[in-house]
Amino acid sequence: QVQLVESGGGLAPAGGSLRLSCAAYGRTCTIYNMAWFRQALGKEREYVGYIGGSGDTPDYSDSVKGRITIPKDKDMLYLKMNSMKVEEKAVYYCAAATYGGTLSDNEYGYWGQGTQVTGSS
Repeated sequence: QVQLVESGGGLAPAGGSLRLSCAAYGRTCTIYNMAWFRQALGKEREYVGYIGGSGDTPDYSDSVKGRITIPKDKDMLYLKMNSMKVEEKAVYYCAAATYGGTLSDNEYGYWGQGTQVTGSS
């Protein structure tokens, strides 16, 4: 089993930056890929980006590309995003897959509880 705990949510105003962390616990040696998703109120969960377990070249959704990095350091995954947009207010989730794990949320078997990111125009 793997447990994921996100932290760092809160206010991220439009034009500002966002910094999130995700700590993995338990059988972290079984993790293959890790990812960030987000879900705005009333909308479906949306893919943000993923990275391989060994810190391979990450992939990002087109909506955030150029503004985001998701570095990985051992059992920690981070999200660093600049130029935040009003519509990016959402609950941000960390996810882990023990095999595969790319763009679809159904590829990930482990999820954190989510961290709320709010913004102001």
